This record gives sequence, structure tokens and C-alpha cells, in this order.
Amino acid sequence: MKGRKLGGQGLVVSELGLGCMGMSEFYGPRDDAESTATIHRALELGIDFFDTADMYGPFVNEELLGRALRGKREQAVIATKFGNVRGADGSFRGIDGRPEYVRACAEASLRRLGVEHIDLYYQHRVDPKVPIEDTVGAMAELVQEGKVRFLGLSEAAPATIRRAHAVHAISALQTEYSLWSREPEDELFRTVRELGIGFVAYSPIGRGFLSGQIRRPEDFAPEDRRAMFPRFQGANFAKNLAVVERVRVLAERKGVTPAQLALAWVLARGEDIVPIFGTKRRAYLEQNVAAASVELSATELSEIDSVAPRGVAAGDRYPDMSTVGR
Repeated sequence: MKGRKLGGQGLVVSELGLGCMGMSEFYGPRDDAESTATIHRALELGIDFFDTADMYGPFVNEELLGRALRGKREQAVIATKFGNVRGADGSFRGIDGRPEYVRACAEASLRRLGVEHIDLYYQHRVDPKVPIEDTVGAMAELVQEGKVRFLGLSEAAPATIRRAHAVHAISALQTEYSLWSREPEDELFRTVRELGIGFVAYSPIGRGFLSGQIRRPEDFAPEDRRAMFPRFQGANFAKNLAVVERVRVLAERKGVTPAQLALAWVLARGEDIVPIFGTKRRAYLEQNVAAASVELSATELSEIDSVAPRGVAAGDRYPDMSTVGR
């Protein structure tokens, strides 16, 4: 597994990262034992970049990752996030970017993870009620105190990124990016590349849809949150399934899985891009890691563009898009 730089401040991570969210919530029932085994297997395969957030679970995903990495801390780059406020009952309570909230969240995340510092600390969503300068200023204090090594933003708009970066260097922007979510390719990519900020692509397999494993809305478990997303509903589902089928044909011709093709495509978009795929099963982990060795020719990239051009997906990314791209 090769390494890739995120930003110009010294952060280097494996070219593929593991998103841990689905191990604790949103994508069906939990299996902490298998999730832990998956994290350990990821380390064996060369993945050192692990992504979590305080809101996942809520709260328990950080604990799971911390337990799994006990005794293996030096092998891992841990990224976590704050800003999406949830109650212990799982309720969603808005976004908070106040400096005092930043500090309280960081302290709580350090305890749950059982570590002395967080490698990459993201603001999960931008709080429109709090100047980004205030939020990032509080994050910068955590860096000065040694509690955080590098700073990141998630789903932030270009103007916000510039203002944040002027306060303290931002090493990574995390935003959804895949064959059916290509919105960052214009102004966002230009902005982060101009500023020397790395790009972390979450949901690079389209929340699992591009894997070809989801064929009907009924394939979702009752507690699977994806069923609430516009792209997985009604006429949108059928239209998007047609895109998945076109991707599957190309993957079959290449001799790889659709998920491997989707990941290889993201990897090919630039050395400053690190896709983080999510899985809680070792079998899927091993399949996805193999994408790092898939090379796509210029002709193949052109064919992929033709079957999955910008704007190909039907439906919004989230039921409520008001909290993204601020």
C-alpha cells in the first residue's frame, strides 16, 4: 500500500482509508467482533488511515476504534470529527461550532479513543451561526497543546475553506466523491489544490450502491438509513441502477469488481486524493484493498466518463442538503 500526502504540513496516510461509521450505525446491525477483526486486517493489508466521528453510534464508534487499536496505536492515523450534535438517545440536535464546544468534543473524543492525540481533527459540518475563524481558532489551540496534529474540514464551501486556511493550515477537506457524486471536480478541487490541501473522498463506492450488491429497495435492512436517501428511492433508484449496470459491464470487461473499478477511478483522479471506503466485513475489505493495484488506461478512464458523466446520478445526496457545502 502506497502512501499519499494530505496537505503540506507533513500528514501522510495510506492511499486507501477505512471508514468506520457503518460498523456502529446507519448501515444495518452491528457486529463488533467482526468490525474489530476488519480493523486488524486492514492494518495487516497496509491501511493505516481510519475515519470515525463522535456522532457515529452515537459516541460508540470512537470507542470501538479505540479498543481495536489498543496496542497498535503507532500503526494508525486516526481521524475523527465534531460538530454534528447528537443526544445519547440518538437524536440529532443541529450543528455547533462554538469554541467551547470544539474543546469539549475533542476532550471527549480523546477519552473515548483512549489516545493522547488525534491525528486529523475535522469540523464535520460548518456552523453558519459561528464564524469559521472562531471555530478553527479553537481547533488551532488544540494543535498548539499537542492534542491534535492536523486540521480538516468536511463538506465546506470554497470561500469557507479559504477563510479557515487563513487562520490555521487545513490539511484535508473531506467531501463525498465518487462516480455518481462528481460535484467537487470544479471549484472545490481548484480551491484545495491552489491552497495545497489534500482531499479525502468519502462514500467512494456511492454508499455501496456502485458495488452492484443492492438491486432492489427491499435489499436494505430495516434499520439501514440509506433507504431514506433520495438516490435510493422510487424512480431515482431505477435510474441509478442503470448507471450501476453500465459500471458493472466495464468492470467485468476489466476483470475486476464494480467496487474495485469505482475505487480505482477515484485513486486515478489525483495523488492528492485519498478515498475512504466503509465496510465492517473482512471479505469486502480484502476485495476493496485490491483496487490499489488496478491501473486504468486513458481509454478506460474515457469509457468510465462516458457511462458515468458529471451529474449522472438521479436525486440529491442527502434528504436535507441544507447542511452541506457551507
